[in-house]
Amino acid sequence: QVQLVESGGGLVQAGGSLRLSCAASGRTFSSDVMGWFRQAPGKEREFVAAIRSGDNVLNYANSVKGRFTISRDNAKKTSYLQMNSLKPEDTAVYYCAVRASRLAVAAMDRPTSYDYWGQGTQVTVSS
Repeated sequence: QVQLVESGGGLVQAGGSLRLSCAASGRTFSSDVMGWFRQAPGKEREFVAAIRSGDNVLNYANSVKGRFTISRDNAKKTSYLQMNSLKPEDTAVYYCAVRASRLAVAAMDRPTSYDYWGQGTQVTVSS
């Protein structure tokens, strides 16, 4: 089993920045993918970004390209999501997720591709 704990959420004004962290514990995998998703009230969970272990292939949703940056520290088993130029429409609960095996880039944006999920952290961007 893998346990994921997100942190770093909060309230920020539009144009501001936040950095989310996702710490993994328990069994870890050499070929995993760490991803971030978000869910706003009344909306479906949507893909934000993902990073693949080994080759560090990145994938971003179009809505966050150029503003968000995903990274990982394998020694700390932690993924980070740096969010800049935040907009009110970025307001959501942000979840990190892990895929325990190799995953094609084309499948990184599907929630069903991931095996483990964190509990989520709230991000609120005020206008």
